[in-house]
Amino acid sequence: MIEAPHYSASGSKHKSAFALPAELFDGTVHEPVLHQAIKSHLANQRQGTAKTKTRSFISGGNQKPWRQKGTGRARQGSIRSPLWRGGGIVFGPIPRDYRADLPRKVRQLARRSALNARAREGSLLVVEAMQFDAPKTKQLAGLLGKLGLEGKKVLVLSNGLNRNLYLSGRNLPAAEVMSFSDASAYDVLWSDAVVVEQAALGGGEPVEAGTHAPVAKPKAAAKKKPARPAAKAPAARAKKPAAAKKPAKPVAKKSQIKPAAKKKKKES
Repeated sequence: MIEAPHYSASGSKHKSAFALPAELFDGTVHEPVLHQAIKSHLANQRQGTAKTKTRSFISGGNQKPWRQKGTGRARQGSIRSPLWRGGGIVFGPIPRDYRADLPRKVRQLARRSALNARAREGSLLVVEAMQFDAPKTKQLAGLLGKLGLEGKKVLVLSNGLNRNLYLSGRNLPAAEVMSFSDASAYDVLWSDAVVVEQAALGGGEPVEAGTHAPVAKPKAAAKKKPARPAAKAPAARAKKPAAAKKPAKPVAKKSQIKPAAKKKKKES
C-alpha cells in the first residue's frame, strides 16, 4: 500500500499519512506506455501548417542563365535550382496532420503510471477540502507555500469542477488547476508536485459549483395532468322512415300472349 503526506485545508500536516486507493495506486510504472502517451500528446499539439516552396512553385528560371559550353563556368539550367540562392527547397515541410491517437486503455494505463511515479517519489500530496468562498490567488499561493511547493510547478487536482479554485490558480504561472478526472499523463509528468483533494481519491461526489459542499437541487413538484373529460355518448341517429313499396306490375299470363302471336302469323 502506497501512502502520501496528508494536509489539512489550512496547510498543516497531519501525523498520520493518507493511504492511497489500491485500485489506482498499485506501484507499477509502465515507462514504454508513458513515452508513447507523451509523444502522442505532443504530436497532437502541432498545427502542421509549415510549408516551403519547391522549385516548381517559384517564379522565373525558364531560361538557361548562360550557354552550356564555352563560358568556363559550371553548367546551369535554371536560376531556381536548389543550388542557387532564392531557389527551391528540397524535401521541405508541407502541411500535414501529425495527430496520433491511442486506445482508451493505453491512455488509462499511462495515467495510472504517471500518478504512481509521483506517489513513489513522494511528490503527491493529499489535502482536505479546499474551500474558497471567492476567487483569491493570494489564498491559493499561501496554501502552496505552506506545503513547501513555492517555486515548483504544481498540478492541483480538485474533486469535480471547483470554479473558485480554478480562478484562484489561473494567474499563477507555475500552477495548473483542473479536475482529477481530466488530468492526463502529460499533465502529471509536467508538474514537479501533484496536490490532490481528498474527496477525489475517496470517492466523494464531484462538485460543480464555486462552493465545495454539493447543493441538493429541490425537486420540482409533480404536475398533475388534467383529467380528461368523459367521452360523450354518441347521439342516437334518427331512423329514416321506410320507403313505401311500389306495387308490383301485373305479369301477363301465357294464355293471353300466345293467341296474339298466332294471329300475327296468320295475317302474314
